[in-house]
Amino acid sequence: MKWKQPPIIKVYEALGSLGDGRVKVDGDTAKVYSSSGNKYYDVIYDPDQKAITANDNGSHWLGYLGYPSVSFLLATGKIKFDEKLPEYLAGFPWKDINQKYKNDFAKTQAYIDQQIEEKHHANIEKLHQAAQTVLDSVMALDLNRLPNAKMPPTAY
Repeated sequence: MKWKQPPIIKVYEALGSLGDGRVKVDGDTAKVYSSSGNKYYDVIYDPDQKAITANDNGSHWLGYLGYPSVSFLLATGKIKFDEKLPEYLAGFPWKDINQKYKNDFAKTQAYIDQQIEEKHHANIEKLHQAAQTVLDSVMALDLNRLPNAKMPPTAY
């Protein structure tokens, strides 16, 4: 079974996790820590099966490739990206922001875009294009879903 495409905001979150140094890779596995630092997600990659899994909510409950898996793919060089992006997306309390906007990812993205524009004076249209390129590259890998019996962590 293949992964569904994640919302573009999950690329933002993945890049932010790199910018924050929250991705700890060990071979074909990783621990990706939440922005609060109070929990981590386990990522397992199997290159022979062209498959990956993680125990984040999006992957476990909704069937899309969640940000921890995208983080792993970026951190291990399987996906190329603009090296400035993690810097722009570092330091955001993702869970708090998503809860503030009731998981309306378009509103979350608009808020994040505004913050990046104000702090970094970045061209938001170029940011959107770069994030879309990452997402397209992730989906072009056409990864299979590894089974994951581990439930998502419940800590904040």
